[in-house]
Amino acid sequence: MENVVELSVADAGELLTLQRAAYVTEAQAHDDLRLPPLRQTVDELSDELGDPSVRAFGLRDSRARLTAAVRMVFSPSEPETVEVGRLIVAPDLQGGGRGSRLLQLVEDRLPPGVTRLLLFTGERSDANLRLYIRFGYRETHRTATSAGYRMVHLVKQVE
Repeated sequence: MENVVELSVADAGELLTLQRAAYVTEAQAHDDLRLPPLRQTVDELSDELGDPSVRAFGLRDSRARLTAAVRMVFSPSEPETVEVGRLIVAPDLQGGGRGSRLLQLVEDRLPPGVTRLLLFTGERSDANLRLYIRFGYRETHRTATSAGYRMVHLVKQVE
């Protein structure tokens, strides 16, 4: 079983490597090599991880390899809402339950008062959409991208 770790600025380089590897399949599925997770710099990610409104968690295997990660973004203007972002799994480990584990981890670590989770993914991300629907998310709307596909926005009400 992999260990859950909270990620910090010190993990930015390793997290960026995992993020880029994980998003290659998304870029291919959407014919879009300009996805923001692929263009993010280590300095931008360090700033994000240092932001007090962001909490990032990861899974590390027995060799301390970061195999999966997710971010939670809290909004002071909407304290009941958390945006779930950048849920990523190493390409060689996708389909093994790590995404499900991360989604459950997010729900288990929600502070009191949070009643709504938001996330989005590309419309051609079939496995992601199946996972989110299985976890009780429902589509709210779609937005067009400049690359010609749509982003699917989803919400989940939590108690």
